[in-house]
Amino acid sequence: MLNTLDDYPVHQTPEPVAVVATSDRNAYDRTWFNGYAADGSYYFGVGMAIYPNRGILDCAFSVVLPGGRQHCFYGSRRAPVERTEMCVGPFRLDIVEPMRRTRLVIDNNSSGISCDLTFSARTAAIEEARQTLWHGGRKVMDATRFDQFGRWSGVIRHPDGEIVVDEMLCIGTKDRSWGVRKVGEPETGGAPGLPMAAFFLWAPIVWEDGITHAIFFDGTGGEALVREGFAAPSYAATADIPATEDGRVQRMATARHRVRYVPGTRLAKSAEIDLVGLDGTVRTLTLEPILRFQMKGLGYGHPVWAQGMWKGELAIGGESFDPMALDLLAPENLHVQQVVRAHDGTRSGIGVLEQVVFGPYAPAGFVSYLDGAGS
Repeated sequence: MLNTLDDYPVHQTPEPVAVVATSDRNAYDRTWFNGYAADGSYYFGVGMAIYPNRGILDCAFSVVLPGGRQHCFYGSRRAPVERTEMCVGPFRLDIVEPMRRTRLVIDNNSSGISCDLTFSARTAAIEEARQTLWHGGRKVMDATRFDQFGRWSGVIRHPDGEIVVDEMLCIGTKDRSWGVRKVGEPETGGAPGLPMAAFFLWAPIVWEDGITHAIFFDGTGGEALVREGFAAPSYAATADIPATEDGRVQRMATARHRVRYVPGTRLAKSAEIDLVGLDGTVRTLTLEPILRFQMKGLGYGHPVWAQGMWKGELAIGGESFDPMALDLLAPENLHVQQVVRAHDGTRSGIGVLEQVVFGPYAPAGFVSYLDGAGS
């Protein structure tokens, strides 16, 4: 199972690169991006992942405008042995310059969605802390992730029109993660498992002088499973960014969150995040949502195009839906990203708040798996 990467000194085990170190069927390696206009006039997301032990490579692209429909492209295929082959039908992801530029092309296809977009980084790569979550005695997530902030340029064509993406307006976040995470068809056999619950917040924010980011996983009582916050400077030009971490990240001692929910839902109406420095100083970020994006448009919890599902040798699909007409307590609609305006008392920024709350969660008063917030 050799591929071209085996010609480089990158091996972590005695096996070829195509053979992952774990036999867990849920091993994955994902590239993910978002992009959004600083004025909230559009948002798009991109995802592509390989599941080596499932033998699947899948991808998705989705775009939404205020008051309009969310349009989605989905693709899936048998995974190639060649890891640099990041294409599914009309979808192609090219690493133009590692850690600096990535190009996404979707040729014309039956979904009505096509694009030619280039992401140019404005920060060095920033590694998040390893994220390990358990369900009973089994790891359901054990992953490493890194982030980069940047800008997009190019064009998007969708069933309702065209978006010219100007890098002076369009901000984005790159998210690379790999490890093990629950995906695809559920396992069968054995004793029935207990239902899982999840609380997750992810908040990358762009400020005039740099970026901040905060990551949270909570238990059902609100106990901290993962707490991380950091701040970092941005670069004026992509060419100035090093191909490795630059050592300029300011790691926080911890982070805290407070979320207000839209009554009758689990959707954030607003949020506050405290970034607590090593010296105890607190920087409080206030986040106000202005545009909602349903993550099922990228396969997260999708009833048909869920990530890691075997769809055949090659399958392409698409759909459009009105986000305002959805039942926000349906399981596939709980996972969202919202474009947010950010304030910290002296500065203003723009960014994203990602959230999913599934199951009981005491701080919000959720006692069952799908109840909504009170008034």
